[in-house]
Amino acid sequence: MSIYKDFTLGIEEEFQIIDPETRDLSHRKHHIIDAAAKYNVDIKAEMHQSVVEAATTICKDIHDARNQVVKLRRIIADLADKDNLKIAAAGTHPFAAWEEQLITNHPRYQEIVNEFQEAARSNLIFGLHVHIGMPSRDVAVFMMNSLRYFIPHIFALSTNSPFWEGRDTGFKSFRTKVFDKFPRTGIPDVFNDASHFDNFIALLVKTNCIDNGKKIWWDLRVHPYFNTIEFRMCDIPMRADETIALAALMQALTVKLYKLMKSNIGWRNYDRALIQENKWRAARYGISGKLIDFGKQEESETRGLVLELLDFVDDVVDELGSREALENVRWILDNGTGADRQVKMYYEKNRDFKALADYMIDETYIGI
Repeated sequence: MSIYKDFTLGIEEEFQIIDPETRDLSHRKHHIIDAAAKYNVDIKAEMHQSVVEAATTICKDIHDARNQVVKLRRIIADLADKDNLKIAAAGTHPFAAWEEQLITNHPRYQEIVNEFQEAARSNLIFGLHVHIGMPSRDVAVFMMNSLRYFIPHIFALSTNSPFWEGRDTGFKSFRTKVFDKFPRTGIPDVFNDASHFDNFIALLVKTNCIDNGKKIWWDLRVHPYFNTIEFRMCDIPMRADETIALAALMQALTVKLYKLMKSNIGWRNYDRALIQENKWRAARYGISGKLIDFGKQEESETRGLVLELLDFVDDVVDELGSREALENVRWILDNGTGADRQVKMYYEKNRDFKALADYMIDETYIGI
């Protein structure tokens, strides 16, 4: 049994429900959530009715995670088909208008809309969240501090939302700019230990900023209820293999930093503002731009930094059984992120948004 058995995975993906005739997000009621109940899987509604979220159970390794992600995508696709609908995986829909979307009739979502108003109504975005199991909450806080630096590198690989309401935004991930309107988002601060973090949450609850820790929506957070850290910064990728590649990289990086910690080797904690500079670059340029190497205090090609990151985690990959999954990171570097491929298809098809939506649907169904 691996010494890294505590570092389990859990993956959540948010899908678009699309009308195959208009290629717009569906404006009609579907039965996906109700019909999914018989499969004994975690498929649930989100704030907008045209969004469905699927979550794996606790996965012991990346192979288990891949099997579950593919199974969940297939179930949702099959159930959508029965309603004459399709699913697509991208951080934003290329031309849907958020003003036309219906809010799910549920007290939690009504509460969010009442509090955040247009920021909530316009939050028509689709993400990927990955949980990594932790040995303890103190280790989780240590990991959150150390992993902050790498948020832009992994986020750049996931970028898959270049269009918004019928416009090419110029960003590789406009999804993150939409979500920035919410409070308590972005890069987390550094915390000394679990007690420091828990006291911070308790203060926000006491002062009626939040009613529970789930309303901390940082890019990376210690989960308030599960014994995990949760990566929350990524757009949902189009292909299941891309999702698994990103999850494998998150797990391998976490395990590598834990291995260094056990050898009394720490990772330098950089200021939140510095890491935010890199996140902005990742949102704007994806893997096609440059990030700042703060150790060297110079710009470096993002693709080169990702390759360095793969080398950095290489000594833990085989024990985790994730070498094959991580090869798809190289595939992304060679073929472009979802955003790169979307933009390329859009202009090759003479700016035809319906053709682009068809492409997104086709990519989402690959491998399932």
